Amino acid sequence: MTATVNGGVSFWWRQQGLPVRTRPPLPGDTAADVCIVGAGYTGLWTAYYLKTLQPDLRVVVLEQRFAGFGASGRNGGWLTNSVTGGRSRYGRDAGSAQQRALNESVDEVIAVAAREGIDADIVKGGELNVARTPAQLARLRATAADEARWPHTDTQLLDAAATAERVRVAGALGGLWHPHCARIHPAKLVAGLAAAAERAGVVIHENTRVRSIRPGAAVSDRGTVRADYVIRATEGFTPDLEGVHRTWLPMNSSMIATEPLPAAFWDEVGWSGRETLGDFAHVYMYAQRTADDRIAFGGRGVPYRYGSRVDTDGTTQERTVGALTSLLHNFFPAAAGAPVAHAWAGVLGVPRDWSASVGLNRAAGVGWAGGYVGTGVTATNLAGRTLADLVLGRDTDLVRLPWVGQRAKRWEVEPLRWTAVNAIYTAYRMADRMESSRSSDRDAWPASIADLIAGQH
Repeated sequence: MTATVNGGVSFWWRQQGLPVRTRPPLPGDTAADVCIVGAGYTGLWTAYYLKTLQPDLRVVVLEQRFAGFGASGRNGGWLTNSVTGGRSRYGRDAGSAQQRALNESVDEVIAVAAREGIDADIVKGGELNVARTPAQLARLRATAADEARWPHTDTQLLDAAATAERVRVAGALGGLWHPHCARIHPAKLVAGLAAAAERAGVVIHENTRVRSIRPGAAVSDRGTVRADYVIRATEGFTPDLEGVHRTWLPMNSSMIATEPLPAAFWDEVGWSGRETLGDFAHVYMYAQRTADDRIAFGGRGVPYRYGSRVDTDGTTQERTVGALTSLLHNFFPAAAGAPVAHAWAGVLGVPRDWSASVGLNRAAGVGWAGGYVGTGVTATNLAGRTLADLVLGRDTDLVRLPWVGQRAKRWEVEPLRWTAVNAIYTAYRMADRMESSRSSDRDAWPASIADLIAGQH
């Protein structure tokens, strides 16, 4: 049996092939019209649309490792329409506009990939979330009722039989499905997007660590880029920048990928529509059926490292690998004999209000986007288009979306930050264990404590 690879950035990059030669670093001080810090989805989409809208613009992207090194090359591959933080916080009309824009962004990413010749294993099979306990089913039904009150959601409430027609998850009592989601290969998408941006004339400098962003300048270990506008697109790595250590918290998420599973397994569980798969546990899982018939399966693991430290190569804890493997086998008992080929982890950006935002301080020449809390594959595209319009002064519907200009208060200082985050996930895990062993459809009491600490109520 082949040993499980742990780290190496991600399974996606191992399959895609890590860059043999990275792009040249910044050669020294230089000037640009727009400098973008971070070559993940947010930074690359912003650069791509800026050059598409104004080809003569000088756009430079600075990346501390290589394009797609962070969450963009490590995520679960859900191109879905989630409104990070929820629609209701914006009100009826604005929340509906945000939802519609994200629905459209799913299709925009698919269209750009087709136009640019990016083969990212895209299949638009929708998103299926299942309930496996009475309490999860109650949350699922409450969510379905709320979704039905909003336009542009297009959700379908499924009973156990209808859920099994899509994916036969052991013990599933019901499901909630919507069509606005596609399964993707994250590393293929980000590598293809970087190449497309370069074809449009964007200059990407890798192995260039930016230490601070100031009005009109990005200061790195290789030199300073002076620009009319500097855009921060660093997501979970934002705490590494001077002056913004407590702006977003770097939350860890971990994944495993099995070896390819045989046809007999897929005959047993279905999953022919290639839906992305999640659940209604408090510490939820997320999964996809890959193009080569593996299951890529993720969850939180150890949620946070003291002092907002971030990882270097994607290695995750062995106990997390064991917990994810056990949960995978619980969902799909027929996969119990399938070896786990790869395990990895990444960091996502979490604002104190758990809501994504995008904005530009035109007077200071500094912009930002992020705080996606794990739902950024689609939102990054919307953010990139919005930032391009903001920088170019375009009066569009995008710049009037409710997430534009939103700011959350900073996270608490240590050790309060570490204590709070670990208390939240300890309580959520306790709630999940309690709910799995009882017949009540009420949330277990530790979940209410976790929600209170997190500021979710």
